[in-house]
Amino acid sequence: MTVGLMGKKVGMTQIFDEEGLVVPVTIVKMGENIVTRKLSKEKNGYEAVQIGGFKVKESKLNKPEQGQLTKSELPLVKPLKEFRVDDTSPYNLGDAVALDSLYKEGMLVDVRGRSIGKGFQGTIKRYGAGRGPMSHGSKFHRSMGSIGAGTTPGRVYRGAPMPGQMGNKNVCSRKLTVVKVDTENGLLLVKGAVPGAKGGLVVVTPSRTKWN
Repeated sequence: MTVGLMGKKVGMTQIFDEEGLVVPVTIVKMGENIVTRKLSKEKNGYEAVQIGGFKVKESKLNKPEQGQLTKSELPLVKPLKEFRVDDTSPYNLGDAVALDSLYKEGMLVDVRGRSIGKGFQGTIKRYGAGRGPMSHGSKFHRSMGSIGAGTTPGRVYRGAPMPGQMGNKNVCSRKLTVVKVDTENGLLLVKGAVPGAKGGLVVVTPSRTKWN
């Protein structure tokens, strides 16, 4: 169990590796990632470290967040996110977690973000359902079709694939390879695509070998 760092998705590009092959990468601009709070098992019931992502204006924080940061004489940062750790002693209040202290080239990371919202969609776009004939007399083109039997069971089963909101969900892309760590500019280059739109918040954590 370790901490993760927050950043914003800049966009995608491509670079050449040592063998001259093109590698598609996503550029993540990391935030300040300041340690804003340490939680202990004796006081809070678990060991964790709270990290603040980006410096913001006072108007962007609510009163409890302002009170916590002002009392500890810390810069105003948002969002505040907890990461459970086995030991909080290596982390000091007010220190920024260094980018190269967590990530190395070639390691695997998990990237969490909010997927791009695509509005209210039908079953064809949302679930890849088939459509009816497109000829003039069909009258069944992109409709959903039957959603259940009649007398038995006499109702629609919960969880049936139906039209609705598509996207705008928390998504985690696991075991992506770190291609480059640019500590001077605070950039992290990850192989492949990560969730979210350009400018969206992402949380990057080292991958675990086994998942519960």
